[in-house]
Amino acid sequence: MEIYQFVAAIDHTLLKSDSTGEEIARLCAEAKKYSFAAVCVNPWHVANAARFLAGSGVAVAAVAGFPLGATTTAAKVFEAGEAVDNGAGEIDLVMNIAALKEGLLSYVSEEIALVRQATTGAKLKVILETALLGTEEKRLAAKLAAESGADMLKTSTGFFGGVTEDVIRLLKEVSPGLGIKASGGIRDAKFALSLLALGATRLGTSSAVKIISELEKIKGGL
Repeated sequence: MEIYQFVAAIDHTLLKSDSTGEEIARLCAEAKKYSFAAVCVNPWHVANAARFLAGSGVAVAAVAGFPLGATTTAAKVFEAGEAVDNGAGEIDLVMNIAALKEGLLSYVSEEIALVRQATTGAKLKVILETALLGTEEKRLAAKLAAESGADMLKTSTGFFGGVTEDVIRLLKEVSPGLGIKASGGIRDAKFALSLLALGATRLGTSSAVKIISELEKIKGGL
């Protein structure tokens, strides 16, 4: 894999609650410099990020229902739709994990489908929060997301544990037709490359610039 292939899989991420406009501007500048796939920000920053990235080819991804997934469906639909109106081309939606665990599968499916309807034209990634799920729950969550309109499955918010290689293997097996965004705890080149080799198509990380520096030191390109 060449470095240009690696950077094209990166969602350059800044989701801290105290992130400033200056930090978002720096995030966007780095994303443009390296031609990352997207920046991933909180809804508050979407309009500014979209302005910074206009014409660059770098997408703006906004989270919805973040980080717990426990807001109401109406709130998620509004939040996601507003983010698209403000310039987001991608939405990272947190699944309602409690509803999944309670067996309220129609609720989970309908919620994702309604957010899908409200974000026409945008890429929808559904965050499964795999660290909180057993193996069969992971399979079920992936299946529901796929059937309800997700374009990609995302492993984690990073708040409750990060991605593992086993999770990527499982999601690849369950939903081979969907993209997979690995997220949470991706801080070094070796781990990032292993996730891509296993089938991840995106990497959500706040350590992208550091990882690229590591890759360049290895052999000036892979």
